Amino acid sequence: MAESFLMEACVDSVESAINAERGGAGRLELCSSLLEGGLTPSLGLLQVVKQYVKIPVYVMIRPRGGDFLYSDQEVEVMRKDIELMKSHRADGLVLGALTEDGWVDAELCMEFLAAARPLPVTFHRAFDMVHDPVVALETLISLGFERLLTSGCENSALEGLPLIKRLVDQAKGRIAIMPGGENFRGLGAQEFHGSARSSKDSAMKFRNTCVTMGAAFSAPEYGLKVTDANKVRTLNAIAKNTL
Repeated sequence: MAESFLMEACVDSVESAINAERGGAGRLELCSSLLEGGLTPSLGLLQVVKQYVKIPVYVMIRPRGGDFLYSDQEVEVMRKDIELMKSHRADGLVLGALTEDGWVDAELCMEFLAAARPLPVTFHRAFDMVHDPVVALETLISLGFERLLTSGCENSALEGLPLIKRLVDQAKGRIAIMPGGENFRGLGAQEFHGSARSSKDSAMKFRNTCVTMGAAFSAPEYGLKVTDANKVRTLNAIAKNTL
């Protein structure tokens, strides 16, 4: 059992943020579009979440779904989002960028980190798409990232467990390694990350079931995914005995 642990809850609504804190989460990663892995949330969402929770709120800086190779225009958006989130009381930021060959884009990340100061910054699961995770980890450490969110270059932390263990050993405390997902047993990390969500039916009485607002992979129009305080409590209880 580790001396301490922390659960970071990934949330995309005020309700989820409140439930996560109520359930015992120690930090929030605030996003929009969790179906796409998380995108930059609105300033309105950040401001209202900050009104309702006291735990730190780290804000995702990701202008679109898909890969992590960004155009000049997308980088311009990210710079502006960093500036705006800082000025609206974000406690930290979550971001990442890669080169076309699958290496950490050190030059761009250095620029983002400089713009983010003095806020701490997490490198997100772009890491799971890198060419060489051992080299990538050393790059993140040298750049000054506070932590790395990863599933061990697999779809889940359970599948990526061997690599996550190696990353924890390699890091030697120079950067926090935070497993992504809710399968965190035996990873040797002191932090873990998950959404702990449950399904919730829409309050709509009239329903037009012939129309959807998104693409085929989008969530049902009359079903919501919300962080469940009881799930957060359960994960925290399990973590006390397994991390």
